[in-house]
Amino acid sequence: MKYTVYLFPFLSVLIGYLIALFVTPKNKKNIKLLLAFSGSFLLSLTVMHLLPGIYASEISHHDAHEHVHSTIGLYIMLGIVFQIILEYFSKGAEHGHVHGHEKMNQIPWLLFISLCVHAVLEGIPINNDNHLAFGIAIHHLPIAMILTLFFKNAALDKKAILFFMIVFALMTPVGTLLAKELTFIQTYQAQALGFVVGILFHISSTIIFETSEGHKFNLAKLLAIAFGIVIASFM
Repeated sequence: MKYTVYLFPFLSVLIGYLIALFVTPKNKKNIKLLLAFSGSFLLSLTVMHLLPGIYASEISHHDAHEHVHSTIGLYIMLGIVFQIILEYFSKGAEHGHVHGHEKMNQIPWLLFISLCVHAVLEGIPINNDNHLAFGIAIHHLPIAMILTLFFKNAALDKKAILFFMIVFALMTPVGTLLAKELTFIQTYQAQALGFVVGILFHISSTIIFETSEGHKFNLAKLLAIAFGIVIASFM
């Protein structure tokens, strides 16, 4: 488990890239179902594993009958707001929301930087809960596929696409390593985790809602979401 927390998030991006590059999935509905599963799985891991630990450590410092005004809740809300700001630059690529067929002459740097910042932050809680490495890996697989297909359709240079995806793949392991090594993050661990929980809340819930066509009932999507919850409950 020591190295898999770095390896799984990295490999999932490269696998998604290779699938999109050589297989080129034609059925977008299958990718949307994979997105729905990944969003559900990631949200479930956040709610079942990350969130209870953060609040348990805070509540333990209060009297049982004392009203608790949680500062962690504030950091969670700040994480949600920060992710909304990031998406202004990334155009929602973190949850597979990329469109357009215009040709590209160079890497879209705003998209690149915002995605890298997002991926680094996602790596921070993995240092405290290794199960999240699987959640982030499953989350990144369809995102990598969608990004690669988007860049291919935009006729971006193949070397530029490879550079983009390799750096993106490295960012989450970098975030995990920073959380392990930096004293600053360890000192403010609860606040950092709360902030990232807000980001994960926003991303995973957005994925679940956006995978519907016109917000219509979809049995396949419902089953994918339920499957994600069940799998996460056994982690």
